[in-house]
Amino acid sequence: MSTESENPFTEGMDDIERKRTIGRVFVGVCLGSALVGVAALVLLLADVIIEAWGWLTWDFLVYPPTQSPDNFLGGIRGAGIYPAIVGSIFLIALTAVFTLFLGVGAAIYLEEYAPENHLTSFIEANIANLAGVPSIVYGLLGLAVFVRGAQLGAVLLAGALTLTLLILPIVIVSTQEALRAVPDSQRNAAYGIGATQWQVTRDVVLPRALPGIMTGTILSLSRAIGETAPLIMVGAATTMLTAPDGLLSPFSAMPMQIFDWAARPQTEFHHAAAAGIVVLLTILLLMNLSAILIRNKYDPRS
Repeated sequence: MSTESENPFTEGMDDIERKRTIGRVFVGVCLGSALVGVAALVLLLADVIIEAWGWLTWDFLVYPPTQSPDNFLGGIRGAGIYPAIVGSIFLIALTAVFTLFLGVGAAIYLEEYAPENHLTSFIEANIANLAGVPSIVYGLLGLAVFVRGAQLGAVLLAGALTLTLLILPIVIVSTQEALRAVPDSQRNAAYGIGATQWQVTRDVVLPRALPGIMTGTILSLSRAIGETAPLIMVGAATTMLTAPDGLLSPFSAMPMQIFDWAARPQTEFHHAAAAGIVVLLTILLLMNLSAILIRNKYDPRS
């Protein structure tokens, strides 16, 4: 009989150490994957900024484009991206208005008012599927319905409605998730004091779901402002010398103008395209910052 007693805590230590090693390797792989994405983004931004350095001037922001590359260097007159900037701002503002009314309204109906039956489940499943449809398909739909069917032509309103169709499923799905995150106990408490369904939705559900709704809308509009394929299909101009002045005006947008400059062989236009990308990213960041501030202001948890 052995005089030395066995330590019961040593049993299984090798297995525990092996699992810890696997865990550390997994964390390292995840960290490396994240760093690869961040490094690629940093390199891309650095390349764009270097390419645009010296070309992003005040004249670039306030003058229309030109066919002469010498004007970007301060020739006879300035040259820039002003009409496309105004077109993109008007386009995304209209898209935001249409999307908030249609997307949030549809989500509220499906989540708070629609009965739970096979028809509702079928509609929700199709909305989720539409969120993954390629943007070019929505461009074709916009061309058929708004440009030709409604006979609007290649105008600002047709472009905004097409982009609304593009991001509408994403906004509906994200808004539904935000509404589902509101505890049912808060709804029941409001019903218990005699509130109607509309009062519960307006005063209880929507204020608490607003941060999630704003987040989904921000991400959707961020996608819409950089889309090119749907705008090509509805007939947006690649180059405009004047900014749009109404809903039924021809228009251009920054992605279209950048695409046109990048396709040209002259080096000057490539620098102008890089400067346009910087302007587009700046407007996107400012738009997202404004939406985040609005979201945080009305967040009941803050």
